[in-house]
Order: sequence, then C-alpha cells, then structure tokens
Amino acid sequence: MRNIKIVADSSCDLFALKHTAFAVAPMKIITAEREFVDDGRLDVNGMADYLYQYKGKSKSSCPNTTDWLDAFGDADEVFCVTITSGLSGSYNSACAAKQIYENENKGKRVHVFDTLSAGPEVTLVIEKIEDCITRDLPFEKICECVTAYMKKTGLLFMLKSLKTFANNGRVSPIVAKIVGIAGICIVGKASDEGTLEPMHKCRGERRSLETLVGGLASEGFQTGKISIGHCQNESAALQLKELILSKFKNAAIEIHKLKGLCSFYAEKGGVLVGFEKA
Repeated sequence: MRNIKIVADSSCDLFALKHTAFAVAPMKIITAEREFVDDGRLDVNGMADYLYQYKGKSKSSCPNTTDWLDAFGDADEVFCVTITSGLSGSYNSACAAKQIYENENKGKRVHVFDTLSAGPEVTLVIEKIEDCITRDLPFEKICECVTAYMKKTGLLFMLKSLKTFANNGRVSPIVAKIVGIAGICIVGKASDEGTLEPMHKCRGERRSLETLVGGLASEGFQTGKISIGHCQNESAALQLKELILSKFKNAAIEIHKLKGLCSFYAEKGGVLVGFEKA
C-alpha cells in the first residue's frame, strides 16, 4: 500500500480529511501583544474580535522549514499545498523542505503546489488531490491532473474592512478608510499572479453579494463545486448560496467558517468564494 500524505498550510481551512492522511503546518497571526497559532485549537472568533478592536499593527507568519518537515512525517509521497506565493513565503519555505526531505530520504517524493490563492480555492485543490489519490493515480499523473485543475478554479471575495491589508502595506490607508464607511464593501478576486485584486466598491451587503454572483458568471463558472468561507457572517454566506442557486441551479455549494489565517485577512464580515470554472 502506498504511503501517501497531503500537507497544507492553514490557509486551507481544513484540519482533517476523510480518506487520506493529512497534516497542517500552521500559520501564525502576530501583534505586539499576542500571538495566535492557526491550529485546530485556536478560538477563531475570539481572535477576530480581538483584532477588530486592536489599534496596532498585526502580521502573519508562515511555517518554517522545520514545520513543513514535521508535517511531511515519513510519507513516501507528499502532496504539499500552500497559500499564494504572492502573499506569503509559505511556498518558498515548503520548497526548501521538499529539497531537504528528498535529499535525506532517497526514493521519497514531494510535490509543492503554489495555489496562487487562499482559503476556499485551496480547499478545492486539496479535495481534488484526495480524489486523485482515491482513484489510485500515479504520483506524476496526480501532479499533472491537479496542476491542470488549478487553472480552472478561482477565488472571489467580499470584504467589509481593509485594515489588515493596510497594516501590511498591501493597500493604502486612504483606500482602507473608505471601506466600511456608509456600508461600503470591496468585491474582488485572486489575480492570475496570486495577489488579491479589488474590482468593485459596493454600497451594502446585498449589493455586494449580487456583484459576487455576477463575478462568478464573468469568471467562467457554469456548474460544479463552490466553497464559501465566512468570518462571523453566516447570514451573508446563506444569502449568497440562495443567490447562486437562483442563477446556477446545479451548483454544488458548501459553507464553512474561515479558520485563523483567512479570518485574519477577511476580517469580521468577510466572505471568500472558491469555485470551479467551465
């Protein structure tokens, strides 16, 4: 029997799989006063509430090489999935761990996927890997199949705050101040380069969700899987599901709470949407 394992950083919003060995290398969220480790024990709501009130700067920290090696364990075949290299050093750290692991364990193989995304789209990629493994595809075929699949997935988002991105220098403080005033939300997508690209400023949550559905159509969704993650905003996720199903009858939609890293970037009220393209 093949000794196979899927490994990911905690941007995947998963901590267990049904049919495949799985391990997570946790990200960290750091402020001047506290450090939050994004593992299965993190009180995500408590962290989000704290950061909502926190006035200082905050940042995320990616897994180091040792964290990745610990997650690889002793597997013969490792499929490693990371948050976009456009936002984090997680991919580079995982590649360094791959080189060490393969050099020290002759015959064992690691493939690192840079998803160029985060959250629900990463979830879809991991589910695809698991599907390939359950079909007993060879290592090289799985790498080929999943790489092709990632070209047919996307990520959209609705954010009610850009404070975290402003703190990290990813958007200007002036732009960040606009969001949240008078109910202004930002709707955007993960770009082909793996950065988060704001596309629309929308007044009100309902209008933002309708814009998200329009974005699904324009980005190539017709039918298939959609993964919706939210930070303390289940009502918006449920509304979005209804709006999607009114336009795409055969969409297979799941809803989940975002874990620590994605909640850090999405902030309270944020919604992330991973989807399959035609």
